[in-house]
Amino acid sequence: MQAEPRKSLVGEEYEVEVGPVAHGGHCIARTSEGQVLFVRHALPGERVVARVTEGEEGARFLRADAVTVLDASKDRIDAPCPFAGPGRCGGCDWQHAKPGAQRRLKGEVVAEQLRHLAGLTPEEAGWDGTVMPAEGDKVPAGQVPAWRTRVQYAVTADGRAGLRRHRSHEVEPIDHCMIAAEGVSELGIEKRDWTGMDSVEAIAATGSQDRQVILTPKPGARLPLVELDRPVSVMRIDERSGQVHRVHGRPFVRERADGRTHRVGSGGFWQVHPKAADTLVTAVMQGLLPRKGDMALDLYCGVGLFAGALADRVGEAGAVLGIESGKRAVEDARHNLADFPRVRIEQGKVESVLPRTGIDEVDLIVLDPPRAGAGRKTVEHLSSLGARKIAYVACDPAALARDLAYFRDGGYRVRTLRVFDLFPMTHHVECVAILEPAAKGL
Repeated sequence: MQAEPRKSLVGEEYEVEVGPVAHGGHCIARTSEGQVLFVRHALPGERVVARVTEGEEGARFLRADAVTVLDASKDRIDAPCPFAGPGRCGGCDWQHAKPGAQRRLKGEVVAEQLRHLAGLTPEEAGWDGTVMPAEGDKVPAGQVPAWRTRVQYAVTADGRAGLRRHRSHEVEPIDHCMIAAEGVSELGIEKRDWTGMDSVEAIAATGSQDRQVILTPKPGARLPLVELDRPVSVMRIDERSGQVHRVHGRPFVRERADGRTHRVGSGGFWQVHPKAADTLVTAVMQGLLPRKGDMALDLYCGVGLFAGALADRVGEAGAVLGIESGKRAVEDARHNLADFPRVRIEQGKVESVLPRTGIDEVDLIVLDPPRAGAGRKTVEHLSSLGARKIAYVACDPAALARDLAYFRDGGYRVRTLRVFDLFPMTHHVECVAILEPAAKGL
């Protein structure tokens, strides 16, 4: 006999006391029956009416929005953005929290992930609990730093640009994104008709005047004539192959960091905050303290940001090997680092390429893996190479904590951890952990 389908609880409302913040931009509460609620648009300590947005009877947890605040936190403010709030744009998580409170909440999430997944206290990780804002981002409550240099707009059926609602394909039409960098906003994407397009990505490079628009048309649609408020290059993503094709202008933008210019091809990864690349390079190099003649690895190297910084510091007697899976990123990295004869960039997945290199000893390692982390197998291999120091750059504190536990099993301990708020108004943070052999600390 087939089991009866469980009753959906979407739309049900519960009056709840809001508990601690959780990883993902929400707080934890419980219904009177004890069912866990992940509540967005709430803050710890508040009493709210939470309306269920996902979940059913008997589910391990429900997702909900705080639709009425009965007892507000002192950290609550009116969301500066008119498109923020329950059921609206999903791009930001903490528009309703004071900037300092946002950083405290992010710090609490990092501390909880370290404790839960790595068994580490902040003190054991060499971290004072501070989440540092980027230069220029420390703004008063009610103000929003305009930091996002890459914005992917979704398009409504009638051609209006907008942003996706939280965990939804539905589009919230907007006339301005407050966190978009000035170089993106000045293009005027939101004022144009994008009928026939599935998405429009706008890129405003840091350190150059390069502007780029990447169009993804709906199947069978023709490209519009792109006339924006500033000169741009235009690219198109083929809806079948996913390949990026040049329509006109340069197929890349030029980004500036660590005193060098980096070519970044269409769709290539570059840090979104204009201060992020320099902030992270500084943190990594201060942690590693490279020496002339060092042999270094830069894993998941993208277009060569850290590889270039390492090469500059280890000198002609040193060497750097970068590994990156993206074909276009590898082409860009080789171009960007062509003036360093002792730098080599290999294409492929780290877990496949690194064992084939035959390298069994290195001095320094930098890894900046994707959101899922490096994983046990890769960490075990890295732990066997005897590196003097390892810099782990992480965009996800849960993945970082899991991998730190694997590094501990491999004989490494965290020497220092720094946490940066490079994504204001969202739940995301960037971490830089410096590891060294545990025996060194004994």
